[in-house]
Amino acid sequence: MRKTRRTPAGAGLTDLILDLFRLSSRMLVAGDRLVAGLGLTSARWQILGTIVAADRAQPVAWLARDLGAARQNVQRIVNDLVKEGLVAFASNPHHRRAPLVVLTDKGRSTFEAAMSLQAPWVNKLSAGLRAEDIETTRSVMTALRRRLVSDRDAEDEA
Repeated sequence: MRKTRRTPAGAGLTDLILDLFRLSSRMLVAGDRLVAGLGLTSARWQILGTIVAADRAQPVAWLARDLGAARQNVQRIVNDLVKEGLVAFASNPHHRRAPLVVLTDKGRSTFEAAMSLQAPWVNKLSAGLRAEDIETTRSVMTALRRRLVSDRDAEDEA
């Protein structure tokens, strides 16, 4: 079997990717614990945050795109959030079969409560880390995400 060699950057990125997988799993567990008392999970919290961060109400497909997630998974979670009264569907003047997802007052207060829990938690988690190092890490992750999106778009066009 022929072994393909990685460049030094490729080897380092491979290690980083494995660490990111491990970190992602632990972050989801920690997020679930942090907001469990609010009736949220990390996934529900993430979708609420995406709705809050959007410039305007969006359909599920756009939320999924912004999250980099499968539309079906986001749809399932949004349906659960509707049942809980945290979000609602509003008519979409541009597409009648793709309603807009909007935050309810209960959803906004639940999201704000989650963010109140997040602030001290993230401050403790980041203690001892340099803001510059965090920003460098974020910059690398953003560049990788953009390359992956660009690669996917190129594959879709082929």
